Amino acid sequence: MTLKSLSRRAACVASAAAALVLTAACGSAGAGPAEPQAGARTLTVFAAASLTGTFTELGRAFEAAHPDITVRFNFGSSATLAQQIVQGAPADVFAAASPATMKTVTDASLAGPPVTFARNRLQIAVPAGNPAGIDALEDLADAEVKVALCAAQVPCGAAAARALEAAGVEVTPVTLEQDVKATLTKVVLGEVDAALVYVTDVRASGGEVEGIDFPEAARAVNDYPIAVLSTAPAGQAAQRFVDAVRSAQGRDVLARAGFEVPGP
Repeated sequence: MTLKSLSRRAACVASAAAALVLTAACGSAGAGPAEPQAGARTLTVFAAASLTGTFTELGRAFEAAHPDITVRFNFGSSATLAQQIVQGAPADVFAAASPATMKTVTDASLAGPPVTFARNRLQIAVPAGNPAGIDALEDLADAEVKVALCAAQVPCGAAAARALEAAGVEVTPVTLEQDVKATLTKVVLGEVDAALVYVTDVRASGGEVEGIDFPEAARAVNDYPIAVLSTAPAGQAAQRFVDAVRSAQGRDVLARAGFEVPGP
């Protein structure tokens, strides 16, 4: 091979190498902005157990409208979730079943101004067929009737206490549960004759339990506040989720589940 050919080949190799370097540099420049977005693609929502069905549905709709975002839920007792947030659990949105549990978070300056997006009231849940023949709140005071209630620090427990006080009825529950879903499960499994849970939980049971209205429930309606957390890793996405919950579509989903929904 001649010296001239060698020189031509060296030049080609150098050009190819330069092109590769340039391509790599352009690729890095294009990927650069994606790094911060990667952390914002997961939106973590802490929500009251009674919101499990509705928020799961709203989460799917939100993901469909925002394909780059995955919504991850942590459902449970509002009181427990509030404590987890105060103790540093990473989250973007908090939806509570009472203003009192939201106050735990706002008092710690960990959330923006909350807004009420739904209201819920209690029903007496009984097994299908109502074998104990329960008709009113007073029936729960019968020593022969096994009753499940939410624990006092849980929003559904606080609401039950207000309703029972309004009715002048004293109930000795056989169990106190840490969230409304666990309380309802006691009825579904036939471990108790009745429980005080939300209208929405009875409706979500799909006929496994029956709901009995009682007038004192009007004295124990729970407001549901929602807020973006001040330490939200995905702040903009968090606000979009809150807006989606309060949108016409969000209100429709909540209303179909049995929630009382305030206007926009």
